[in-house]
Amino acid sequence: MKVLHLLLGATALVATAAQAEPPRLVKKGTTTQLVVQGKPVLMLGGELGNSSASSATYMAPHWKRLKDMHVDTVLAPVQWEMIEPVEGRFDFSAVDQMLKDARANDLKLVILWFGAWKNSMSTYVPSWVKRDQARFPRAQLPNGQGVEILSSMAPATLQADQKAFAALMAHLKAVDDKQNTVLMTQVENEIGMLPVVRDYGPLADAAFKGAVPAELMTYLTQHRDTLVPQMKRLWEENGAKTSGTWAEIFGPGIAAEEVFTAWTYARFANELTRAGKAAYDMPMYVNVAFNRPGRLPGEYPSGGPLPHLIDVWKAGGPAIDFLSPDVYFPNFVDLVNGYKRPDNLLFIPEAHNASNPIAPANAFYAIGQLDAIGFSPFSIESIDEEPGAFKDAYAVLQQLKPYILDAQGTGRMAGFKPRQLYDETLIYEPETRDIGNYRFTIAYADIGKPLANPGADVSNSSEKAAIAAAGGIIIQTGPEDYLIAGQGITVTFKPIGPGGALAGIDSAYEGYFDASGKWVPGRLLNGDQTHQGRHIRLFPGKWGIQKIRLYRYD
Repeated sequence: MKVLHLLLGATALVATAAQAEPPRLVKKGTTTQLVVQGKPVLMLGGELGNSSASSATYMAPHWKRLKDMHVDTVLAPVQWEMIEPVEGRFDFSAVDQMLKDARANDLKLVILWFGAWKNSMSTYVPSWVKRDQARFPRAQLPNGQGVEILSSMAPATLQADQKAFAALMAHLKAVDDKQNTVLMTQVENEIGMLPVVRDYGPLADAAFKGAVPAELMTYLTQHRDTLVPQMKRLWEENGAKTSGTWAEIFGPGIAAEEVFTAWTYARFANELTRAGKAAYDMPMYVNVAFNRPGRLPGEYPSGGPLPHLIDVWKAGGPAIDFLSPDVYFPNFVDLVNGYKRPDNLLFIPEAHNASNPIAPANAFYAIGQLDAIGFSPFSIESIDEEPGAFKDAYAVLQQLKPYILDAQGTGRMAGFKPRQLYDETLIYEPETRDIGNYRFTIAYADIGKPLANPGADVSNSSEKAAIAAAGGIIIQTGPEDYLIAGQGITVTFKPIGPGGALAGIDSAYEGYFDASGKWVPGRLLNGDQTHQGRHIRLFPGKWGIQKIRLYRYD
């Protein structure tokens, strides 16, 4: 897509200078890292409230407080209506002020493009789009009634969204390609159809009655053995046909209609991503709002990159670098594991508000266990005056960053937290992790008391809350050297392989890494603090780090 004439002046300002490399995604071992100016990056982020970034005055007191919370990356919306209030006339003053304020506080940004859709709806589009329903038709209910959602089938809507998004990306390249303040871009926000499974307008009806595109059929055929179980079952139960209409391939019910919706949204997002990357080729992703169990498509945002529709989005959106889960439900462990795949890195752009006591443990788990490139609670500025445990947890992760980035993709790191089910049933039996030549067992309850069976009730609500908030990370730094960080955990260990049947603690120091990265030791722990050399314990309610060395004996 050609850069708009009105942007050529801004682009020309940097045309004579050497071009910096934009942020990019790089494979490392078994994972993928975000690399900026040649260095891997871990984003300890926070997402702003939906309207916060639209006002520099509102945001003025928050930037420093976010930095003081040990946040290093702010996820900030840029609204279509804000940058193109009149068609073809762009105003990037709010974007430029946001860049200036972020840089002044040594913060990075992830831009959230609120274009055609935000939380399914189309309320962030400019007035000239909202009011021209002939050119920008709405999605329709079966009775022909329009909804506050633009139809994904309308070419004019895609073209207008592409033009605005490309203009934004071209501007970012013009003003930020040296500093790399902006690390990534989110394409739209929580796409999905409501309150029915699909658009029933004339363009959508005609497409639904037509053949399933060859690109989707080819993907399903080539990936048959690795399709998510729901998609594989849906296709095979309807005969695993390789051509036909949507109803013929996926059955006559709403499941076929949701696959159709997912395909149309994925194709729109793919073409929007392509336009944005043509202007500034940085990592771009699409996020997803999860469905509640037992709800039908349309009762939740139908057709987004949900777990059962990931394959449709992978087939329809090859330009999209990855799909990211927004996680507000208690079953965090189960949900995020569905998005850590060979073809999809893990990034959590939205999660429980940081005041939620389980948010820090979720961050430790995603980063330590699944090599997440970042974690970001929602409405981060709402708690920056009283950040509580979240600030302490992020302080520990900031100290561990070099070791985390070095260990990603190598098998030398693990994260852990108690697993919860959707109904908040707490499963907290001890877990094991093999790291290096030792097997670690992590307990979340008092090690001196019997542990409940999976799903059993804890004796009281305060104990349950403490266990649910527990979590941590183990990183191997040498043959027998480890960093153990977290809170509410007790860790025991035994050797793997030859060289001694038992494991003991050679040394265990509590401490911290200072601003230069130097380890500053505190107490050398022994005796009661290590249960006479039997375990490492990080007490509930206090996020910390211990540096340990193990040894073997018979």
